[in-house]
Amino acid sequence: MERNARPHVVVVMPAYNAAKTVERTYRDIPRDVVERVILVDDVSSDDTVDIARRLGIDVVLHARNRGYGANQKTCYARALADRPDVVVMVHPDYQYDPTCIPAVIAPILAGDADIVLGSRLLGDPLAGGMPFWKYVSNRFLTIVENIVFGQRLSEYHTGFRAYSAGLLRTLAWHRNSDGFIFDQELIAQSVAAGMRISEVAVPTRYFAEASSVNFKTSVRYGLDTLGVVLRYKLHGWGLRRDERLVPVAVIERRS
Repeated sequence: MERNARPHVVVVMPAYNAAKTVERTYRDIPRDVVERVILVDDVSSDDTVDIARRLGIDVVLHARNRGYGANQKTCYARALADRPDVVVMVHPDYQYDPTCIPAVIAPILAGDADIVLGSRLLGDPLAGGMPFWKYVSNRFLTIVENIVFGQRLSEYHTGFRAYSAGLLRTLAWHRNSDGFIFDQELIAQSVAAGMRISEVAVPTRYFAEASSVNFKTSVRYGLDTLGVVLRYKLHGWGLRRDERLVPVAVIERRS
């Protein structure tokens, strides 16, 4: 990026049945900072696509429902084609406050971080309506991940995060799961590649229209997160190589 040039920031929104909240989310995105907004729809059964198009959002459609991780893969592939400096992922369910985007991208633009997580747990998520069982499980998984990854983060499980374009071009995220565990696999890849991870406090809100996975799905997600942690350790110990943790440049050299 040239000195004094405005950074090129692209926001991506992985969407599924977000018709009731996508307009509020979009209108809170600071357009003096963000140049492009891309919404990838995973075959919503509501009016998400029609509303997004009416708002002037760049919409990408999946031909079939492929899952949250697959949605993000399309998001990042489309964003990188626009040659951005920073890519921000925010859920279009209005649970996270998009007005915080300048604060979330600031550490990357300052050269202090490669990935920034918008943390609910730096604030008071219970006051924002986070269910207590979800808070406890989030804290437990975060403690485990901090121990294994050697980090000191307050939360790993946020739907509001920013990545430098360099990070997205380096990590083999295209090899990750098509499901919910995609985010944690990307964190493990970032740690394995020595990427710098930072976090910024962001307020959160829970309400009827905000998307939220059920208890059964959350349990599966928790077990899958522990599986990611185990694979990371086995890879680090040299007991079981995980190609997902190998940077793209290394994979390409071997091909």
